[in-house]
Amino acid sequence: MKPKLTYIVSNIDKALAFEWVALYLDKNKFDLSFILLNPDKSYLQSFLEKNDIPVLWIPYEGKKDFIKSIFKIYFYLKKNKIKTVHTHLFDANIVGLLAAKLVGIKNRIHTRHHGSQNHTYFPRAVFYDKIINRLSTKIIAISENVKNILINWENAKSKKVVTIRHGFDLTFFKNHNKLKINEIKASYNPRSSKLVFGVIARYTHLKGIQYIIPAFKKVLEKHPAAHLILANTQGDYQAEIKKLLTEIPKKNYTEIVFEQDIATLYQVFDYYIHTPINNHSEAFGQTYVEALASGIPSIFTLSGVANEFIKNEKNALVVNYQDSEDIYQKMMMLIDNKPVIEDLIENGKTSVKQFELNPFIENLTKLYLE
Repeated sequence: MKPKLTYIVSNIDKALAFEWVALYLDKNKFDLSFILLNPDKSYLQSFLEKNDIPVLWIPYEGKKDFIKSIFKIYFYLKKNKIKTVHTHLFDANIVGLLAAKLVGIKNRIHTRHHGSQNHTYFPRAVFYDKIINRLSTKIIAISENVKNILINWENAKSKKVVTIRHGFDLTFFKNHNKLKINEIKASYNPRSSKLVFGVIARYTHLKGIQYIIPAFKKVLEKHPAAHLILANTQGDYQAEIKKLLTEIPKKNYTEIVFEQDIATLYQVFDYYIHTPINNHSEAFGQTYVEALASGIPSIFTLSGVANEFIKNEKNALVVNYQDSEDIYQKMMMLIDNKPVIEDLIENGKTSVKQFELNPFIENLTKLYLE
């Protein structure tokens, strides 16, 4: 009989990573199911149902649903004789791992998806991170940065920690529908600017958007038709970022709350910028891989997994942390510099091949079968 594996995920509407696991994890080796903790039915739930993967949706809006959700998960895991539980994100980690421990499931895995932000911004939450670490029999660190935080900052047992970097279906970022690209360009670049800088990052302090906007403002002095596109424009630093945006003409920027077609969105950008404020705030930083896989010449600070593979002036331009002037200089370096751009694009695509999906799936499979 195949071992039964259940993913427990909280507060996710759409996520390519879970779709890829659902599609490519070997069904001959596992009976895979999902438990989703969301306030409403999600895109992910619809995707799983469409692909005939068992999924239980538990309506979940926060603390008031905590105890109820533990019991629902407990009975699901017990009734279905689940052997391995793999949890993702805070609420699923707490609720799912507690339920799995109560059932007596020995293989309790969680993936650590955040970097140092709790240590920096929410020190009381570190207590819960440590509880989650203790409840887990294995912890997946998605980068060397996360591994360091788990072991050296939070004293997680090193034998529990397994490094498995995210994997990507890189073809997803290579195969493009020109009609869709033109449709999105019409929406987000209505003046058809020939100089578009893109940013995909939540409006939080640690993402460093507050240093990109002043740099772009300086670019406008020499290139008044330039356009800035900001996507995922929600977060606890929203007021501060919107205040900075008042210094830029509204015609020169677009804010996008959420764009489902992320691969096509990258094709709207001529250049890409991602500048977290230090080397440890990102746990991984999927956008580093996505942007280079999409062939977009990029400007980065080194955080999360970028510490492991981004090389200045080889596959991207690297800037100092919290340095608008450096960002501005690198933006100007890219503009109309075809030799630099061509090298960055070619080397960028080559460098992300190490994140192909198959090794990721193989590493997960090996862990689940231990």
